[in-house]
Amino acid sequence: MISFYPGPSKLYARVPNFLKDACASGILSMNHRSAEFEDLFKRTVDLLRQKLNIPSGYSLYFVSSATECWEIIAQSLIKKQSVHVYNGAFGKKWFDYTSRLKPEAVASPFDQETEALSVTKTFENAEVICFTQNETSNGTQVSNRILHTVRKSNPESLIAVDATSSMGGIELDFLTADVWLASVQKCFGLPAGLGILICSPAALHRAREINERNHYNSLLFLEEMAQRNQTSYTPNVLDIYLLMRVLEEIKPIDKINKSLVARYRKWETMFDSKGNQLQLLIKNKAVRSHTVLTLEAKPDVIQLVKSKAKQAGFILGEGYGDLKNTTFRIANFPALKRNEIARLMDFLYEFI
Repeated sequence: MISFYPGPSKLYARVPNFLKDACASGILSMNHRSAEFEDLFKRTVDLLRQKLNIPSGYSLYFVSSATECWEIIAQSLIKKQSVHVYNGAFGKKWFDYTSRLKPEAVASPFDQETEALSVTKTFENAEVICFTQNETSNGTQVSNRILHTVRKSNPESLIAVDATSSMGGIELDFLTADVWLASVQKCFGLPAGLGILICSPAALHRAREINERNHYNSLLFLEEMAQRNQTSYTPNVLDIYLLMRVLEEIKPIDKINKSLVARYRKWETMFDSKGNQLQLLIKNKAVRSHTVLTLEAKPDVIQLVKSKAKQAGFILGEGYGDLKNTTFRIANFPALKRNEIARLMDFLYEFI
């Protein structure tokens, strides 16, 4: 079966070999306070900086998931108010979760066909402005340009970006925000169970002002441990090792981005020019995600396509939330091979 599910999704082809190496070399029982782990931590962080073009002044941390990062932001970077700018289910979920910890959180929803609210808007009293860069539920994205504009209009606020479905596949401009978060089970082509948190010097300055140290994953505690190339708790050493091995082999992000966008354009052309029963949910090309395609059709067509796809050896992503019965999703992640995508395209031609 070839998984086009938008996370957890298909692994990079050599991950099984890396797993064997991990078992043979003792990685699975590595002491996370050992010099060997510190070397692994440092090597992986250095590769992330190199391959993703992360600014040298930004700090990197390993946690359990992107969802945990939401909690860290709420605990360590917000005194009272955050503003959550979203157009779909995952952005709303981030807002809902934060509002349980910080009741003064503010929702700022916008339409999924809009390029992103009024981008010059100033968010008064917003300590942190939160964006979901790639909204996996509906197949939209927020561009680097919009993030830059919001940052310029709100110089006193921190900008936090959930890039779970794009980091490792799309070239992100990290200087447009102060906090970036992702998980590895999507564009990094790895098993779930590891989150990546990236913070700017301004974010750390805010954390020191608030001085929140009540939790094992408080940002200041993560920073103290990262200075020693360690984590605040027993981490997923295997996933960190697998991430290191993948990063050693993949191309720099500008080349991955170019290839992935070219592949996306073929999908877009296919559905825009031939789509009848199956069509891309998002009509505005300017806001379509390059990593997750969401297809809409009548519920009976959706069920038929998913059923026949499984028989043909393809796993398609279910529709999410309110879109569950009228959509399915296709991952356009780097680990997917050209011939696998060609086979799925050939299969879907029957239905469009």
